[in-house]
Amino acid sequence: MDVLTLSRLQFAVTSMFHFIFVPLTLGLSVLVAAMETRYVVTGNEMYKRMTKFWGKLFLINFALGVVTGITLEFQFGMNWAEYSRYVGDIFGAPLAIEATVAFFLESVFIGVWAFGWNKVGKKMHAASIWIVALATNLSGLWILLANGWMQHPVGYVLRNGRAEMVDFMALITNPFGLLKFGHQIVSGYTVGAFFVMGVSAWHLLRGRNRDFFKASFGMGAVFALASTLMVAVIGDFHAVDVAKTQPAKFAAMESIWDSCRNAPMHLIAFPDEKNQCNLVSAFPVPGMLSLLAYHDLNAEVRGLNSFPKADRPPVLPVFLSFRAMVGLGTLFIVLAAVSIFFHRRNLLEKYPWFLRAMVLCIPLPYIANQLGWVVSEVGRQPWIVYGLMRTSDAVSKSIDLSQVIGSLLGFTLLYGLLGFVDIYLLAKFARKGPEETSIGATGAFGK
Repeated sequence: MDVLTLSRLQFAVTSMFHFIFVPLTLGLSVLVAAMETRYVVTGNEMYKRMTKFWGKLFLINFALGVVTGITLEFQFGMNWAEYSRYVGDIFGAPLAIEATVAFFLESVFIGVWAFGWNKVGKKMHAASIWIVALATNLSGLWILLANGWMQHPVGYVLRNGRAEMVDFMALITNPFGLLKFGHQIVSGYTVGAFFVMGVSAWHLLRGRNRDFFKASFGMGAVFALASTLMVAVIGDFHAVDVAKTQPAKFAAMESIWDSCRNAPMHLIAFPDEKNQCNLVSAFPVPGMLSLLAYHDLNAEVRGLNSFPKADRPPVLPVFLSFRAMVGLGTLFIVLAAVSIFFHRRNLLEKYPWFLRAMVLCIPLPYIANQLGWVVSEVGRQPWIVYGLMRTSDAVSKSIDLSQVIGSLLGFTLLYGLLGFVDIYLLAKFARKGPEETSIGATGAFGK
């Protein structure tokens, strides 16, 4: 282990821990806002109780997500000083906007929402949670535009040994960043939807607050189907953009070694990186890979052998992560559709096996999100800024091995504790149900 490897490991650990919280925040913010809107429109007190119950779980997750996200930006200065020096003028701009605009809106209006019950009007209170949801999505936009620039750098010139921005509009209209944002946001919505359905299923299995949790399950199911279908559609366009801008990553995703036209997609494959081929390639679908990559059956798809070995990403983790992510995404669409069918025909409680399955499915969208980031970030290697700066050139020169080991151990222990706290609190209050977690008139956490 050297400083570079440990610095990469540290950033992976901290960012993946942080991303336990982010997708649920994205999904729950929209669902809670929709629940409160239904309360304001209909006057039905059940939707108010739903808003308060799911809103409390949202607040717990949001608070811990903020804490775990703070350290990520410090690492750019501590572990990746050469990267910050080289591209800081570009990369820092969207992060600064995220902090001063999106996070400011989140912080202000989440306070209004949490402590404003019976202190502001119903419409203003509902508007405040919609602003929180909007700001949460805006926060993701600026962060993913920054990451999108690392994946496909645009709007810059090399001057005085550094990359300097010359076209801010190119950065914020970068197709790679916008597609990445769209794909990630709806993936977060999927996490929130399956969380609501899973918790609701747990209570329905025990016969608790049946009308309350049937309504929650129904809202979650509709949101889940819309989100999972959007994940598939945006994911297809994102894959096309990856094939165009990062062909080595796309080749690793599909484990294709030799360039060819009318490229087939093998339903069963397994890469052998050492021998630069596949150990298994079975059940080819002719032209399907060309169609997926370029929406053209006769398009040429570049294979890994067309790139120097030094420019290829690690194939096995990218390939396996991509296949698992796509498989889970397909499963989510099926589960969401079946959930709507059972809910609308009042069949949920007649099939307890399905409710148990939905409880067990709560962690699966989290796993799919993490796999997506493995594809994105491992697939970009060996570049930290694709085609512009190698990861090996970006690490700080002033830190030693002992410092990285110490901070890595510290972050791992601290984040592990925070992850445990988050899961414990979410499980504790989710099990209690709406009566025990009523927010009351004075604020989000009771009287």
